[in-house]
Amino acid sequence: MPSDIPMKADLHCHSHYSDGKHSPAELLDRAHDNGLTHLAITDHDCVAAFDEVTGDSRLTLIPGVEISCVWGTRELHIVGLAIDPHEAGLTTLLASQQASRRRRIRAIAERLDSLAMDLAIDGLLPWLDALPCHALTRTHVADYLVATGRCRNHQKAFKRYLGKGGRAYEPGQWCSLPEAVQAIRASGGIAVLAHPGRYALGKRQLETLVSEFRDCGGEAMETSYGNIDPLVQRRLRELADANALYQSQGSDFHTASAQWTDIGRFPALHPGIKNAIWHHPGWHF
Repeated sequence: MPSDIPMKADLHCHSHYSDGKHSPAELLDRAHDNGLTHLAITDHDCVAAFDEVTGDSRLTLIPGVEISCVWGTRELHIVGLAIDPHEAGLTTLLASQQASRRRRIRAIAERLDSLAMDLAIDGLLPWLDALPCHALTRTHVADYLVATGRCRNHQKAFKRYLGKGGRAYEPGQWCSLPEAVQAIRASGGIAVLAHPGRYALGKRQLETLVSEFRDCGGEAMETSYGNIDPLVQRRLRELADANALYQSQGSDFHTASAQWTDIGRFPALHPGIKNAIWHHPGWHF
């Protein structure tokens, strides 16, 4: 990106096509109102948002996605930016991920039924089918449990039923880290390690993750995101520099009801950072 053009970019947010609460058009409205120049809608395992709003000329829309994957026994998220959302290999992988999500939700519904959660399958599955969502998550099940009075709030739903150790917990079945990275790269995109400070990793584990991500073709990592601790941010910047990775940023915005976050609300990368993602040779926005 030319250095003389001011850029205010949020490169990570979610619409109602995954676990966000707002339509793609509402996200663009909010981004415009908040003074952004560039926005990437990075729904989980889904690219439906891009085609819906690609004609909006108020700001630059960057095609993106966030792919769930497995690293060892951990679930990670890899953002793809500047992708071709219609590339065949990426499309195939995302269809597989979405099918896996649907199988997971059905397994959770069956577990809830076994716990005498009345009509969990008969009520939950049609309720989910009525949503615009393409990539179902446990958050949607929590929404249902709260909306139908089965749980007081999302925290209770996850603690009692949906989180690890919960009575209806079902692990996700995701692609591997290298598969996610290579699918993004094959689509012409830049693979970005999402919010690496949120994975509850020790110092050495985080260093190993970042180096393995780099070695399998990852090219960037988020060093700024919503509610990040300044000490964590400094450590992530150091890791990006040490591993020759570009730095990215994004709010990970899901809903306006969360008062602590908003589109564009995070410590922006300094314009002078030499390895900001907009200096990547594949960045053309």
